[in-house]
Amino acid sequence: MKNTRLQRRALLKSVAAATVGLPLLEEMMVGSVSAATDQAVPVRALNVFFGLGIPAPIQQEGFDDVLEPLKPLNDKLLIMRKVDQIRCDEKGSNAHYDGASGAFTAEPPDGEAKSGGPSIDQVIRHTHYPDGMPPGMVPTLLAGTYFRRSRVGRYVHSYNMDGTVAATTQEKPRDVFDRVFGGMAVSGDDLNQRLRRSVLDSVVEDYRYYTGPRSPLGGSSKSRVSDHLDRIREFEQRAFAMKHRDENSPPIPPRSVIPHGGPADPGGQGIDITLDELTNEWRLLADIYALAIQMDRVRFGALTFLAAGERIRLTGDYVYDGETRYRFDDAKQLNASGDKGCSHEWWHKFNEKKRNEALRAHAHMKMREVAYFLQALDSDDCREANGRTILENSLITVSTESGDGRHNDVKRELSGVFHCITGANGRFKTGQILDVGAEGIDVYNTMLDAYQTKHRLGPAKREFQATDSIRA
Repeated sequence: MKNTRLQRRALLKSVAAATVGLPLLEEMMVGSVSAATDQAVPVRALNVFFGLGIPAPIQQEGFDDVLEPLKPLNDKLLIMRKVDQIRCDEKGSNAHYDGASGAFTAEPPDGEAKSGGPSIDQVIRHTHYPDGMPPGMVPTLLAGTYFRRSRVGRYVHSYNMDGTVAATTQEKPRDVFDRVFGGMAVSGDDLNQRLRRSVLDSVVEDYRYYTGPRSPLGGSSKSRVSDHLDRIREFEQRAFAMKHRDENSPPIPPRSVIPHGGPADPGGQGIDITLDELTNEWRLLADIYALAIQMDRVRFGALTFLAAGERIRLTGDYVYDGETRYRFDDAKQLNASGDKGCSHEWWHKFNEKKRNEALRAHAHMKMREVAYFLQALDSDDCREANGRTILENSLITVSTESGDGRHNDVKRELSGVFHCITGANGRFKTGQILDVGAEGIDVYNTMLDAYQTKHRLGPAKREFQATDSIRA
């Protein structure tokens, strides 16, 4: 291999707006793991939200049921139980709104379109990148698959220092792709022409250089570049349903049939959707988001899988680990239509003395999809200069809106809210399920302390109670 060093953030660039990052290559690595510096591993903080929560009594079962999909990642995660967000109910609405707004901020909402303060990711971003992100990087990426938009806090989970939304939210996979890679410059504004072309077509000269005889890369790195760009092409095809001139390219899936933008849940009555429609859309979105992180195009932001208080009537067989676990048919099983026939109702019907089979199936499915995203950051391709994966080096905080959801006891609703975090490059414990017994504001501020931030969440006069039990 040639004795050449490449910058970690080397990009393929075009005369258009498109930019495509290279994967982590041998030529980008420091000489040894012991020589790795903090600069070799970027600071990242990302929030992952899922709607409706996991009732606290079910959390006590550990990996035996609902949390089973997270078990393969157990040694990379710290699962926290008994985290309370009671103070987020100051405005007195309900957990769907107050609890969701408090996820990652520990503050009650400030009106319909603001949070009560910044989110964890943005405090860390402003501390470690006070002069802005490196050129060519998306400062904050917000994306999600959700259908209930009555209040911003239901689906947005990254907020600036003043409580405003940190970035425009992309809910269509094609919009996330364009946000990460930039648009293609074409003559005129003909959408059909845009869809016939590829971002990769615009960086072909750079591609030829890095894979050709004059390349500074060794043979294995050349192969990785080629495989990497093939993967981007695949995601682009899936996102845009593009035709590719290669007859041997993967078949093009149909365009998305799920509702995006506007009143997707008109009147709060819910929508009908199949499990395949829901998870296929989410997984493409999660794939593109994970790829953006792997390419070091994104270090901060939030990803949402179903909004707070989501109202969908789900149908379809739920298969996990090759086994059909459940058959979703919400409206039929609830014997109701409209909002009363939505999966939302299983949370209102939760009863500690019963099996709650439908709720468990829905919650298990949500953990499967969260795990899908996390696992995309934990492969060998995601290993960084210090030998750890992106998942291990990042602070990824997973949370939700409530610890119950029955709407008849605020304290119970906002107590025991599920939280899960990654190790953040050795800052936090992993490999265990911990009964924290602390307020969310103290848990979050303990995370911020580990990143040496000057700013803390919540009122300045409030006494900080460090949650040392989560520190490594």
